[in-house]
Amino acid sequence: MSQRCVRAGCAGGYGPEGYCDECGRKAPAAAAPTTGGPPAQRPAVPAATVGPAPAGGGSAPATGGTSVATRAGSVRTGSRSSGRSRGAGRGGLGAGLIDLPRVPLRDPASAVLADPTVAEGRRYCVGCDKPVGRGRDGKPGRAEGFCPNCGTPFSFVPRLRPGDVINDRYELLGALAYGGLGWIYLARDRNVSDTVSDRWVVLKGLINTSDRDAMAAAVAERRYLVEIDHPSIVKIHDFVQHPDPKTGVPVGYIVMEYVGGQSLRDVLVARRETSADRALPLPEVIAYGVEILPALGYLHDRELLFCDFKPDNVIHAEEQLKLIDLGAVRHVDDDVSAIYGTPGYQAPEVARVGPSVAADIYTVGRSLAVLSFDFRGFTSTYADRLPDRSEVPLLAREESYYRLLRRATHPEPERRFPSAVEMTDQLLGVLREVLSAADGVARPAVSRQFTPERRAFGTDAGAVGLAAVAPRLDPPTVAAALPLPQVDIQDPGAGFLATLAATDPGELIAQLADAPVRSGEVAFRLIRARIEAGDLAGAAADLDRSTGADPLDWRNDWYRGLLALTADRAGDARVAFDAVYDQLPGEPAARLALAAAVECTGDADLAERLYDRVWRTDRGFISAAFGLARIRLARGARADALRVLDEVPDSSSHHLAAQVAAVRANLPSELLPGDAGELLAASARLQRLGLDTERQVRLTVETLEAALAWLSAGNRLPADAQVLGHPGHERGLRFGLERAYRTLAQLAADSPTRVALVDRANAVRPRTLT
Repeated sequence: MSQRCVRAGCAGGYGPEGYCDECGRKAPAAAAPTTGGPPAQRPAVPAATVGPAPAGGGSAPATGGTSVATRAGSVRTGSRSSGRSRGAGRGGLGAGLIDLPRVPLRDPASAVLADPTVAEGRRYCVGCDKPVGRGRDGKPGRAEGFCPNCGTPFSFVPRLRPGDVINDRYELLGALAYGGLGWIYLARDRNVSDTVSDRWVVLKGLINTSDRDAMAAAVAERRYLVEIDHPSIVKIHDFVQHPDPKTGVPVGYIVMEYVGGQSLRDVLVARRETSADRALPLPEVIAYGVEILPALGYLHDRELLFCDFKPDNVIHAEEQLKLIDLGAVRHVDDDVSAIYGTPGYQAPEVARVGPSVAADIYTVGRSLAVLSFDFRGFTSTYADRLPDRSEVPLLAREESYYRLLRRATHPEPERRFPSAVEMTDQLLGVLREVLSAADGVARPAVSRQFTPERRAFGTDAGAVGLAAVAPRLDPPTVAAALPLPQVDIQDPGAGFLATLAATDPGELIAQLADAPVRSGEVAFRLIRARIEAGDLAGAAADLDRSTGADPLDWRNDWYRGLLALTADRAGDARVAFDAVYDQLPGEPAARLALAAAVECTGDADLAERLYDRVWRTDRGFISAAFGLARIRLARGARADALRVLDEVPDSSSHHLAAQVAAVRANLPSELLPGDAGELLAASARLQRLGLDTERQVRLTVETLEAALAWLSAGNRLPADAQVLGHPGHERGLRFGLERAYRTLAQLAADSPTRVALVDRANAVRPRTLT
């Protein structure tokens, strides 16, 4: 049972990570949990910290959650692509899409702890892992002594004092925090400081020189960190030794840059204290993830694993993020060193198989969740899973973000994002969607995964002709129009595919079957050729083989969806495209395909939501605009449909088709009777279009026929109203329609059509005396 929070008015309790599950504040020393547990369940201590103390409290700066040391074998889950490392530059936060609030630098002296103590709930023996230094009978526990279980000495008192000079160079100002590998101190570098300015550095030492794991981790950290040079990772300046004042045994200290901002954990806590929100704004959280993931990717490219990523280990200073606390960093093939992680963030398989790239991805997903919504119980009830969407309004509202978190924290490591690069790309896509949904400003981007849509589908309402508009989407037509996966230029068959000149599907199948190289891209091109040729059974057999070779390749589901649409099996297509959306939550193309399949199954509400998110994000997906308009017209929302059609930009080749569709949307019909204003609006819109003669006359016929039908139903236009330049009464409209029929007859290409149109003109002409 967790201990009640001591903060006035708070009904929460302190979890094993040392934070209240209600207000988010850190437990003070006197109120920290005092019950221990096995290493896999109870916290040890966080690793290094280089930020200032959180606002409004005297707890340690940027320390936050606690770390657990365990031993396990290592499993390696590598990236499927080497990717790109996008460093965080000054002023670069928000990926150019949003402006994040600046976090001002603090005076380093204000970050020093006035009374450096270690909460009793965080005191454990380094020898047997049992609680030590705990209070009893109302009396506080001892900060120094011997473990009553195994006799190992312990000390939770800083060994260095203000004024101490380390290595004749670093002058101690005081203790900053107690981290996973010991006390962390602030010092002034005498060799660099002068009368004008000081260079402040952080010294990080060991918990106990008798702790072999801690010593090994510190040595490993020095070896890794001196080779790391990334703008979003804390810099290591030096490594020094200083005799322990009590034992005289030399203790090693890593000297690193001081980052004087706030940890993301502190930013979250400050938000909770100053507003009713218990989470950070979602765009801000996503921007943090986009900015820091390349730092993890940089480590992964060098076969290093961070292992203990969490909001406490990211500092926001002015306009820059820094990844700090690299005490748990290890090589991917290290299966000997102790593993450090934090309950609630650490991937569930780490204790069994060790850390991996996939485990690092998991920690990022968990961190984003903690920052973006009120994630109570993330170290207990939801220690290894996300809450149900129905429990979290944000997740219910932002489906793409939910799917991203779900993939990043998937219980099966191989189903997570294979690299920090791929997660960054999808996170950027989700950020664009979230921002565009909020303010209506489209934020398109060139996809690394998909081509643009090959052609717009469902645009019948914008085609001028005498044929009626198709009442529903045609699945095979949709399949032929959807975007296609981009060809991986690193695939061995990419060069061969670039030489293919045949356009006939049959010829393509023959060439691909005799391809000089067998590869994934060649296999997918053959599947596509079989679908286009109508060989659906052959395509299905090839897909089964491809799925067997790599069941996690999302392209298998994409082509399975195209195959199902071509076979007019919308339900199967919906299942396939939903799986693609799960893997690529930031891709508008995935949402577009799912929206079309969903519409074909008759689920108009879900299709509308998907189309809407696609259209708001990228105005290049014209099919989404027509899909929205079609669904909204079907439910009687004429104004909403017109609004979408008017959003098709002038620069689009489909702008005119959208305006034609808007004319038709304004016309009264059995489904949408309309009023005089809407009929006159259709007339005015048509007159502004400037169509060529044939299309203008054909649409004029549709408009005048609708107007006559509307008048015949007992409606009336204002006395002075005109429709396409004709008086707004029945006689005037009949004369106008007669003229339009005769003009069409003159344009007809064959005699039977010409005669039929003249007969219509004669039939509609009003009776006259001449």
